[in-house]
Amino acid sequence: MKNHVYNFSAGPAVLPEEALKKAQENLLGLPGVGMSVLEISHRSKPFAEIIEAAEMNIRKLMNIPENYRVMFLQGGALLQFAMLPMNLLGGKSADYIITGTWSKKARSEAKLVGETRVIWDGGESNFNSLPTNEELRAAVNSDAAYVYYTSNETIQGVQFPTEPEVDVPLVCDASSEFFYKPINIQKYGCVYACAQKNCGPAGVTLVIMRDDFVARSPELPSLLNYKKLSAENSMLNTPPCFSIYMVKLVTDWLLNTVGGVEKMYEINKAKAALLYDVIDGSDGFYLGHAQKSCRSLMNVPFKMQTDALDKVFLEEAAKENLCSLAGHRSVGGFRASIYNAMPVQGVECLASFMKNFMQKHG
Repeated sequence: MKNHVYNFSAGPAVLPEEALKKAQENLLGLPGVGMSVLEISHRSKPFAEIIEAAEMNIRKLMNIPENYRVMFLQGGALLQFAMLPMNLLGGKSADYIITGTWSKKARSEAKLVGETRVIWDGGESNFNSLPTNEELRAAVNSDAAYVYYTSNETIQGVQFPTEPEVDVPLVCDASSEFFYKPINIQKYGCVYACAQKNCGPAGVTLVIMRDDFVARSPELPSLLNYKKLSAENSMLNTPPCFSIYMVKLVTDWLLNTVGGVEKMYEINKAKAALLYDVIDGSDGFYLGHAQKSCRSLMNVPFKMQTDALDKVFLEEAAKENLCSLAGHRSVGGFRASIYNAMPVQGVECLASFMKNFMQKHG
Protein backbone atom coordinates (compact mmCIF):
# COMPACT_ATOMS: atom_id res chain seq x y z
CA MET A 1 0.00 0.00 0.00
CA LYS A 2 1.18 3.51 -0.80
CA ASN A 3 2.48 5.44 2.24
CA HIS A 4 2.01 2.35 4.42
CA VAL A 5 3.46 2.54 7.93
CA TYR A 6 3.98 -0.04 10.64
CA ASN A 7 1.41 0.71 13.33
CA PHE A 8 2.55 -0.30 16.82
CA SER A 9 -0.50 1.19 18.57
CA ALA A 10 -1.93 -0.69 21.54
CA GLY A 11 -5.44 -0.24 20.20
CA PRO A 12 -7.25 0.37 18.00
CA ALA A 13 -4.50 -1.66 16.47
CA VAL A 14 -3.11 -3.11 13.28
CA LEU A 15 -5.39 -5.43 11.31
CA PRO A 16 -4.36 -8.13 8.83
CA GLU A 17 -3.85 -6.60 5.39
CA GLU A 18 -5.66 -9.56 3.86
CA ALA A 19 -8.77 -8.84 5.94
CA LEU A 20 -8.69 -5.14 5.12
CA LYS A 21 -8.37 -5.85 1.40
CA LYS A 22 -11.31 -8.27 1.53
CA ALA A 23 -13.44 -5.68 3.31
CA GLN A 24 -12.40 -3.06 0.76
CA GLU A 25 -13.19 -5.39 -2.15
CA ASN A 26 -16.72 -6.04 -0.90
CA LEU A 27 -17.50 -2.74 0.82
CA LEU A 28 -19.92 -1.46 -1.80
CA GLY A 29 -21.75 -4.75 -2.08
CA LEU A 30 -21.42 -8.19 -0.54
CA PRO A 31 -21.21 -10.94 -3.19
CA GLY A 32 -24.70 -11.97 -4.23
CA VAL A 33 -26.33 -9.32 -2.02
CA GLY A 34 -25.91 -6.03 -3.85
CA MET A 35 -25.69 -4.02 -0.63
CA SER A 36 -22.84 -3.12 1.68
CA VAL A 37 -22.44 -4.91 4.99
CA LEU A 38 -22.87 -1.41 6.43
CA GLU A 39 -26.39 -1.31 4.99
CA ILE A 40 -27.90 -4.77 5.41
CA SER A 41 -30.34 -5.62 8.16
CA HIS A 42 -29.01 -7.56 11.12
CA ARG A 43 -32.12 -9.73 10.72
CA SER A 44 -31.28 -10.59 7.12
CA LYS A 45 -30.02 -13.96 5.90
CA PRO A 46 -26.69 -12.49 4.67
CA PHE A 47 -25.87 -11.12 8.12
CA ALA A 48 -27.04 -14.30 9.82
CA GLU A 49 -24.51 -16.15 7.67
CA ILE A 50 -21.76 -13.68 8.67
CA ILE A 51 -22.33 -13.91 12.42
CA GLU A 52 -22.73 -17.70 12.28
CA ALA A 53 -19.47 -18.01 10.31
CA ALA A 54 -17.67 -15.73 12.77
CA GLU A 55 -18.84 -17.87 15.69
CA MET A 56 -17.89 -21.07 13.90
CA ASN A 57 -14.40 -19.69 13.22
CA ILE A 58 -13.94 -18.67 16.87
CA ARG A 59 -15.09 -22.07 18.11
CA LYS A 60 -12.71 -23.83 15.73
CA LEU A 61 -9.71 -21.62 16.49
CA MET A 62 -10.08 -21.80 20.27
CA ASN A 63 -11.57 -25.30 20.52
CA ILE A 64 -14.69 -24.05 22.31
CA PRO A 65 -17.07 -26.85 23.36
CA GLU A 66 -20.84 -26.80 23.01
CA ASN A 67 -21.50 -25.90 26.65
CA TYR A 68 -20.04 -22.42 26.11
CA ARG A 69 -21.91 -19.51 24.52
CA VAL A 70 -20.16 -17.14 22.12
CA MET A 71 -21.64 -13.65 22.36
CA PHE A 72 -20.91 -10.53 20.31
CA LEU A 73 -21.60 -7.63 22.67
CA GLN A 74 -20.88 -3.92 22.89
CA GLY A 75 -19.39 -1.52 25.43
CA GLY A 76 -15.83 -2.85 25.45
CA ALA A 77 -13.98 -4.16 28.47
CA LEU A 78 -15.20 -1.27 30.58
CA LEU A 79 -18.80 -2.49 30.42
CA GLN A 80 -17.69 -6.05 31.18
CA PHE A 81 -15.96 -4.81 34.33
CA ALA A 82 -19.45 -4.09 35.72
CA MET A 83 -21.58 -6.64 33.86
CA LEU A 84 -19.61 -9.60 35.17
CA PRO A 85 -20.22 -8.95 38.88
CA MET A 86 -23.78 -7.83 38.19
CA ASN A 87 -24.54 -11.20 36.63
CA LEU A 88 -22.22 -13.60 38.39
CA LEU A 89 -21.82 -12.67 42.06
CA GLY A 90 -25.15 -14.11 43.22
CA GLY A 91 -24.65 -12.81 46.75
CA LYS A 92 -21.06 -14.04 46.97
CA SER A 93 -17.78 -12.15 46.66
CA ALA A 94 -15.26 -12.39 43.82
CA ASP A 95 -11.47 -12.58 44.08
CA TYR A 96 -9.35 -10.25 41.95
CA ILE A 97 -5.70 -10.57 40.91
CA ILE A 98 -4.30 -7.07 40.34
CA THR A 99 -1.38 -7.13 37.91
CA GLY A 100 -1.64 -3.73 36.23
CA THR A 101 -3.81 -0.85 35.15
CA TRP A 102 -6.67 -2.84 33.62
CA SER A 103 -7.18 -5.42 36.35
CA LYS A 104 -7.04 -2.56 38.87
CA LYS A 105 -9.71 -0.71 36.90
CA ALA A 106 -11.82 -3.86 36.64
CA ARG A 107 -11.84 -4.28 40.39
CA SER A 108 -12.63 -0.61 41.00
CA GLU A 109 -15.74 -0.96 38.82
CA ALA A 110 -16.74 -4.33 40.29
CA LYS A 111 -16.70 -3.14 43.88
CA LEU A 112 -19.38 -0.59 42.98
CA VAL A 113 -21.63 -3.56 42.23
CA GLY A 114 -20.86 -6.06 44.98
CA GLU A 115 -18.27 -7.55 47.30
CA THR A 116 -14.76 -8.11 45.95
CA ARG A 117 -11.45 -9.21 47.48
CA VAL A 118 -7.94 -8.53 46.23
CA ILE A 119 -5.93 -11.72 46.62
CA TRP A 120 -2.74 -10.40 45.04
CA ASP A 121 -1.57 -6.88 44.12
CA GLY A 122 1.62 -6.12 42.21
CA GLY A 123 1.44 -2.39 42.82
CA GLU A 124 4.38 -2.31 45.23
CA SER A 125 6.72 -3.58 42.52
CA ASN A 126 5.22 -1.19 39.94
CA PHE A 127 3.41 -4.09 38.29
CA ASN A 128 6.48 -5.76 36.82
CA SER A 129 5.77 -9.27 38.08
CA LEU A 130 3.06 -11.90 38.53
CA PRO A 131 1.98 -14.07 41.46
CA THR A 132 2.96 -17.70 41.83
CA ASN A 133 0.27 -20.36 41.88
CA GLU A 134 1.24 -21.12 45.48
CA GLU A 135 0.55 -17.50 46.47
CA LEU A 136 -2.82 -17.58 44.75
CA ARG A 137 -3.94 -20.91 46.16
CA ALA A 138 -3.06 -19.71 49.65
CA ALA A 139 -5.08 -16.51 49.22
CA VAL A 140 -8.10 -17.57 47.18
CA ASN A 141 -11.50 -17.89 48.82
CA SER A 142 -12.78 -21.38 47.98
CA ASP A 143 -16.36 -20.03 48.02
CA ALA A 144 -15.64 -17.12 45.67
CA ALA A 145 -18.03 -16.64 42.77
CA TYR A 146 -15.01 -16.46 40.47
CA VAL A 147 -11.34 -15.44 40.30
CA TYR A 148 -10.77 -12.53 37.94
CA TYR A 149 -7.53 -11.73 36.16
CA THR A 150 -6.21 -9.86 33.12
CA SER A 151 -4.07 -12.24 31.12
CA ASN A 152 -2.02 -9.52 29.41
CA GLU A 153 -1.59 -6.01 30.77
CA THR A 154 -1.06 -3.75 27.78
CA ILE A 155 0.47 -0.84 29.69
CA GLN A 156 2.92 -2.67 31.93
CA GLY A 157 3.65 -5.49 29.49
CA VAL A 158 3.19 -8.39 31.91
CA GLN A 159 1.51 -11.54 30.63
CA PHE A 160 0.49 -14.80 32.26
CA PRO A 161 2.30 -17.59 30.36
CA THR A 162 -0.36 -20.04 31.61
CA GLU A 163 -3.65 -19.77 33.49
CA PRO A 164 -3.55 -19.29 37.26
CA GLU A 165 -4.00 -22.68 38.95
CA VAL A 166 -6.82 -22.20 41.45
CA ASP A 167 -9.84 -24.31 42.41
CA VAL A 168 -12.35 -21.58 41.58
CA PRO A 169 -13.64 -20.84 38.05
CA LEU A 170 -11.62 -18.21 36.23
CA VAL A 171 -12.94 -15.07 34.57
CA CYS A 172 -10.39 -13.55 32.22
CA ASP A 173 -9.99 -10.28 30.37
CA ALA A 174 -8.04 -11.51 27.33
CA SER A 175 -8.63 -8.37 25.28
CA SER A 176 -5.05 -7.83 24.19
CA GLU A 177 -4.06 -11.44 23.54
CA PHE A 178 -7.09 -13.48 22.44
CA PHE A 179 -6.19 -15.65 19.44
CA TYR A 180 -2.46 -15.27 20.15
CA LYS A 181 -2.11 -18.90 21.27
CA PRO A 182 -4.28 -21.90 22.22
CA ILE A 183 -5.90 -21.91 25.66
CA ASN A 184 -7.75 -24.55 27.65
CA ILE A 185 -11.15 -22.88 27.61
CA GLN A 186 -12.58 -25.42 30.05
CA LYS A 187 -10.57 -23.85 32.87
CA TYR A 188 -12.72 -20.74 32.53
CA GLY A 189 -16.20 -19.70 33.43
CA CYS A 190 -15.77 -16.74 31.09
CA VAL A 191 -13.17 -15.30 28.74
CA TYR A 192 -13.84 -11.99 27.03
CA ALA A 193 -12.00 -9.68 24.66
CA CYS A 194 -12.78 -6.26 23.26
CA ALA A 195 -11.89 -6.72 19.62
CA GLN A 196 -9.75 -3.68 18.85
CA LYS A 197 -6.50 -5.21 20.09
CA ASN A 198 -6.14 -8.60 18.41
CA CYS A 199 -9.52 -9.71 17.02
CA GLY A 200 -10.91 -6.94 14.83
CA PRO A 201 -11.91 -3.27 15.00
CA ALA A 202 -13.47 -1.38 17.89
CA GLY A 203 -17.19 -1.79 18.43
CA VAL A 204 -17.63 -5.44 19.38
CA THR A 205 -16.63 -7.43 22.44
CA LEU A 206 -16.34 -11.21 22.29
CA VAL A 207 -17.68 -12.95 25.40
CA ILE A 208 -17.23 -16.71 25.72
CA MET A 209 -19.16 -17.95 28.73
CA ARG A 210 -19.97 -21.39 30.12
CA ASP A 211 -23.65 -22.29 30.28
CA ASP A 212 -23.81 -22.44 34.07
CA PHE A 213 -22.33 -18.94 34.27
CA VAL A 214 -24.89 -17.65 31.77
CA ALA A 215 -27.61 -19.20 33.91
CA ARG A 216 -26.50 -17.17 36.96
CA SER A 217 -27.89 -13.94 35.50
CA PRO A 218 -30.53 -12.39 37.80
CA GLU A 219 -33.25 -10.02 36.67
CA LEU A 220 -31.39 -7.13 35.09
CA PRO A 221 -32.10 -4.69 32.26
CA SER A 222 -32.00 -6.63 29.02
CA LEU A 223 -28.72 -5.36 27.60
CA LEU A 224 -26.95 -6.11 30.90
CA ASN A 225 -28.27 -9.66 31.13
CA TYR A 226 -26.11 -12.46 29.71
CA LYS A 227 -29.03 -14.90 29.79
CA LYS A 228 -31.18 -12.68 27.61
CA LEU A 229 -28.32 -11.70 25.30
CA SER A 230 -27.36 -15.32 24.80
CA ALA A 231 -30.95 -16.43 24.21
CA GLU A 232 -31.24 -13.89 21.39
CA ASN A 233 -27.91 -14.93 19.82
CA SER A 234 -26.38 -11.49 20.37
CA MET A 235 -29.23 -9.79 18.51
CA LEU A 236 -31.37 -8.51 21.33
CA ASN A 237 -30.75 -5.12 19.73
CA THR A 238 -28.90 -4.14 16.55
CA PRO A 239 -25.39 -5.54 16.90
CA PRO A 240 -22.25 -3.84 15.52
CA CYS A 241 -22.58 -5.55 12.15
CA PHE A 242 -19.46 -4.22 10.45
CA SER A 243 -17.23 -4.99 13.44
CA ILE A 244 -18.57 -8.56 13.56
CA TYR A 245 -17.97 -8.86 9.81
CA MET A 246 -14.35 -7.81 10.37
CA VAL A 247 -13.95 -10.39 13.16
CA LYS A 248 -15.14 -12.96 10.64
CA LEU A 249 -12.49 -11.80 8.14
CA VAL A 250 -9.73 -11.76 10.79
CA THR A 251 -10.60 -15.28 11.88
CA ASP A 252 -10.71 -16.40 8.25
CA TRP A 253 -7.14 -15.11 7.97
CA LEU A 254 -6.05 -16.91 11.12
CA LEU A 255 -7.54 -20.19 9.95
CA ASN A 256 -6.78 -20.16 6.25
CA THR A 257 -3.60 -18.10 5.90
CA VAL A 258 -1.78 -18.41 9.23
CA GLY A 259 -2.90 -21.98 9.87
CA GLY A 260 -4.44 -21.61 13.34
CA VAL A 261 -3.46 -20.28 16.73
CA GLU A 262 -0.73 -22.88 17.25
CA LYS A 263 1.13 -21.46 14.25
CA MET A 264 0.31 -17.93 15.38
CA TYR A 265 1.89 -18.61 18.77
CA GLU A 266 5.17 -19.68 17.19
CA ILE A 267 5.22 -16.52 15.07
CA ASN A 268 4.41 -14.35 18.09
CA LYS A 269 7.25 -15.84 20.15
CA ALA A 270 9.70 -15.18 17.34
CA LYS A 271 8.53 -11.58 16.89
CA ALA A 272 8.81 -10.76 20.59
CA ALA A 273 12.28 -12.33 20.80
CA LEU A 274 13.53 -9.89 18.15
CA LEU A 275 12.76 -6.94 20.42
CA TYR A 276 13.69 -8.46 23.75
CA ASP A 277 17.05 -9.55 22.31
CA VAL A 278 17.79 -5.92 21.43
CA ILE A 279 16.74 -4.70 24.87
CA ASP A 280 18.68 -7.41 26.71
CA GLY A 281 21.77 -6.88 24.57
CA SER A 282 21.84 -3.08 24.86
CA ASP A 283 24.00 -2.91 28.04
CA GLY A 284 21.35 -0.83 29.75
CA PHE A 285 20.70 1.63 26.92
CA TYR A 286 17.18 0.20 26.72
CA LEU A 287 15.41 -0.86 29.90
CA GLY A 288 12.49 -3.28 29.82
CA HIS A 289 9.75 -3.09 32.40
CA ALA A 290 8.48 -6.58 33.16
CA GLN A 291 10.53 -9.36 34.72
CA LYS A 292 11.75 -11.85 32.14
CA SER A 293 9.53 -14.64 33.45
CA CYS A 294 6.35 -12.74 32.58
CA ARG A 295 7.23 -10.47 29.68
CA SER A 296 4.41 -9.97 27.22
CA LEU A 297 4.54 -11.27 23.67
CA MET A 298 1.94 -8.69 22.67
CA ASN A 299 3.09 -5.40 24.24
CA VAL A 300 6.76 -4.54 24.76
CA PRO A 301 7.21 -1.45 26.98
CA PHE A 302 10.71 -0.07 27.43
CA LYS A 303 12.57 3.08 28.38
CA MET A 304 16.01 4.60 28.06
CA GLN A 305 18.10 5.55 31.07
CA THR A 306 16.87 9.13 30.81
CA ASP A 307 14.02 10.63 28.85
CA ALA A 308 16.27 13.17 27.11
CA LEU A 309 16.22 11.21 23.86
CA ASP A 310 12.56 10.16 23.94
CA LYS A 311 11.34 12.79 21.50
CA VAL A 312 14.27 12.17 19.16
CA PHE A 313 13.59 8.42 19.20
CA LEU A 314 9.94 8.90 18.24
CA GLU A 315 10.74 11.45 15.54
CA GLU A 316 13.44 9.31 13.95
CA ALA A 317 11.26 6.20 14.18
CA ALA A 318 8.42 7.98 12.40
CA LYS A 319 10.79 8.86 9.54
CA GLU A 320 11.31 5.10 9.13
CA ASN A 321 7.52 4.56 9.06
CA LEU A 322 7.54 3.09 12.59
CA CYS A 323 4.56 4.76 14.25
CA SER A 324 2.59 4.85 17.54
CA LEU A 325 5.56 3.85 19.71
CA ALA A 326 5.01 6.29 22.58
CA GLY A 327 4.41 4.61 25.93
CA HIS A 328 1.12 5.02 27.74
CA ARG A 329 0.74 8.49 29.23
CA SER A 330 0.71 7.02 32.75
CA VAL A 331 4.19 5.46 32.46
CA GLY A 332 6.01 7.23 29.61
CA GLY A 333 8.82 5.73 27.61
CA PHE A 334 7.93 3.55 24.65
CA ARG A 335 5.67 0.64 23.84
CA ALA A 336 5.67 -1.61 20.81
CA SER A 337 2.41 -3.50 20.45
CA ILE A 338 3.10 -6.47 18.20
CA TYR A 339 -0.26 -8.17 17.95
CA ASN A 340 -1.03 -11.05 15.59
CA ALA A 341 -1.48 -8.79 12.57
CA MET A 342 1.87 -7.02 12.96
CA PRO A 343 4.01 -8.62 10.26
CA VAL A 344 7.42 -10.05 11.11
CA GLN A 345 8.95 -7.50 8.75
CA GLY A 346 7.59 -4.66 10.87
CA VAL A 347 9.22 -6.04 14.01
CA GLU A 348 12.46 -6.65 12.15
CA CYS A 349 12.46 -3.02 11.01
CA LEU A 350 11.88 -1.79 14.56
CA ALA A 351 14.63 -4.02 15.98
CA SER A 352 17.05 -2.76 13.33
CA PHE A 353 16.07 0.85 14.05
CA MET A 354 16.61 0.37 17.78
CA LYS A 355 20.09 -1.03 17.18
CA ASN A 356 21.00 1.84 14.86
CA PHE A 357 19.60 4.43 17.25
CA MET A 358 21.66 2.97 20.10
CA GLN A 359 24.84 3.06 18.00
CA LYS A 360 24.14 6.66 17.00
CA HIS A 361 23.18 8.04 20.42
CA GLY A 362 24.68 5.59 22.92
